[in-house]
Amino acid sequence: MDFDIPDSAISETFLAASGPGGQNVNKVETAVQLRVNVYALRLPPFAFRKLRLLAGRKMTSGGELVLTVREHRTREANRAEARKRLEDLLVEAHQRDARRIKTKPSRAAKARRVDSKKKKSNLKKTRSKPNWD
Repeated sequence: MDFDIPDSAISETFLAASGPGGQNVNKVETAVQLRVNVYALRLPPFAFRKLRLLAGRKMTSGGELVLTVREHRTREANRAEARKRLEDLLVEAHQRDARRIKTKPSRAAKARRVDSKKKKSNLKKTRSKPNWD
């Protein structure tokens, strides 16, 4: 699935990253923070709800999805990784969950449940102190 994400919906900022990169880490801002206005993507309602669930704390109350990537040593690699993560999130959000078909427990299943409850009850009764009256 290929998504046309409008450039107006995305903003990128670059930060100083920790991790691999040696002395370069102290000089160059290689980490990328991708901010996406989810409302500008015009997602169908089911996909928007699922995206909110998948994103969790990455989604702000204002409807912005914030992805921070600092895995690679170069700005370009982190930028590509951030866009790939965004694409993966959108693909997963567009996959509909299978509808659950409601079923009722069978009469035999109900009987087994009651029998196991009775056995457990009897077992617990035998653990109590004897009544000598």
